Formats: sequence, structure tokens, C-alpha cells
Amino acid sequence: MNVALLPLVFHPHYSIPFPAGHRFPMSKFRLLAETLREQGILTDDNEYQPSPLSLTVLMQAHEKGYVQRFIRGELTSQEQNVIGLPWSEWLVERTLRAVSGTILTSELALQHGMACHLAGGTHHAHPSHGSGFCIFNDLAVAALAMIESGKANKILILDCDVHQGDGTIAFFKDSTNIIPVSWHCEENYPQIKQTAGINIVIPKGANDQEYLSILKSTLPMILAEHQPDFIFYDAGVDVHKDDRLGYVNLTDDGIFARDKYVIETCVALNLPTACVIGGGYDRQEEKVAWRHSLLHQAADQIWKEYFFRF
Repeated sequence: MNVALLPLVFHPHYSIPFPAGHRFPMSKFRLLAETLREQGILTDDNEYQPSPLSLTVLMQAHEKGYVQRFIRGELTSQEQNVIGLPWSEWLVERTLRAVSGTILTSELALQHGMACHLAGGTHHAHPSHGSGFCIFNDLAVAALAMIESGKANKILILDCDVHQGDGTIAFFKDSTNIIPVSWHCEENYPQIKQTAGINIVIPKGANDQEYLSILKSTLPMILAEHQPDFIFYDAGVDVHKDDRLGYVNLTDDGIFARDKYVIETCVALNLPTACVIGGGYDRQEEKVAWRHSLLHQAADQIWKEYFFRF
């Protein structure tokens, strides 16, 4: 691999055969990879593919019975309805592979300073159940794996998805070495919010300037207070003004500015930073893929400024 390029993690199985017209834009992962290749950001020289996930690692975070029942296709219809994704063997494979991808992204970030996943951010998954298109919580699994292995001592999970990362907070509500931080629109899913962790409310309808003002007035203070040695960043694009499931009014420029600010603030403090894409919903999946690519465009700029080696 070419260490002069930003490490990116992707697997072709992230997008799977899926019912036409489903609310979840399953093709966005493939379309994101195509978009980044067209931009020259993703190449054969910086694409890392995750290996199959260790179930032992997965079960360090998630309840064993839940993991087994999902893999076997034995979830109840009510459990499947709460998740919102139709079960298939394809879904099992892509779900496990995506969690492995976030673990690989964290390892690459630790090695190189930063890395980005072309998936991840399934922050509504709880220890014993899934919800909101999220089956297993890749952020929780990867963060716990880093702590358990001694690769990190204190982790902040910075979640800028428009929805509260309620599942992530449920995992770490009593933790002192993994701290979830959620900037989210209060008037949005989930209806019942978690109260633990650090929660910063974004007003419904906030524009670029309002959003960035809140972010810039809170992030440096949080980093200074908690002194982490590793960062996960969930860069959900459902904050976009045209998103189907968000109530915030960021433009493409606003999302790019948000992502660049968060990543640069962290890497300037020498904090290894692993980025995942989070949520984003539009009937025109090419538009969602473009919005997600803003994360990688911002990260690529920062990589060239801070980490590029001839």
C-alpha cells in the first residue's frame, strides 16, 4: 500500500441485493466508492478490504444470544421491524464485514494518524437489539476492542449524525474511558433520547452558520476536558437540507466545513482519528453518495497537509 495516500476501507459486499424502493439506500456504499474513484481519492493503492469479523470480538460488545439469533435468521418479526432491514444471508455477510471494516479503520488510524471507512456509523444498535437500520454497533465494537487490547486508554466517539447515537450511549453510559458525544437534532428519531454521555442539541432547521457555531463552541472544550488518546468520528450526512430523515438545513459546503473542522481539530492535537460515514437518505442514491464523499474530500485535504510523505 502507498502510505502517501489517505487509508480508505471498503468492501464490494457493502452494497447487497436489496428490495427496490426500500427506504434504506443500500447502493450508496458502491456509489460512494465509484464517486471517490472518479475523484482520484480512492485508488488500488489506498483501498484496504476488511477480513471476516471475529465473532469473539463482536460478542465482547453485543449479547451472545442476539448475535447468534441474527446470524441464524431467528430474530422475531418485531425485532426485524424495529431494525427495518429484511434479513438475508447477504445482509449477515455485509453487516459483519462492515463492523470489521470499522475495526480495520481504527487500526489504520492508529498506525497512520487518520483513516476513513466507506461505511459504518450504525449508532442505533444497542447491546441486545438493533434499531433504526442498525444491527451491530460498529463504533462500540471497535472502541471496546481498542480498549481491551490496550491500544487506547481513553476514546471519544464524536457523533455528528442528525440523530442521537442512542445505541452507542447505551453501551457506554457508565464508562469512564469511552465517552460518546452526540450533536443531534432534538426533534427527531429516536423519540426517547438517552440522557447519559455528552449531548449537544442542534435546533430544528439550523443552517450552516448556526450549526458550525455550535460545533466550534463545544468541540475544543470537550477535547480539553476529557483528554482522549483516540477519536472515532461519525460524519452522518442526514444533516443535509434535502435529506429525507433529517430536520437540519446544512448545504454541501456546510457538511464539508463541518467534517474538515472536526478532523483538523483532532489531528492538530495529534489524536489518531477514524472516520465513518453514518446516515444519509435520499431516493436519488447518487446524491447521498456525493454527500458522503464530502467526508473523504475533507479528510484527503487534511491528509495532504498533515501526513503526506514523499
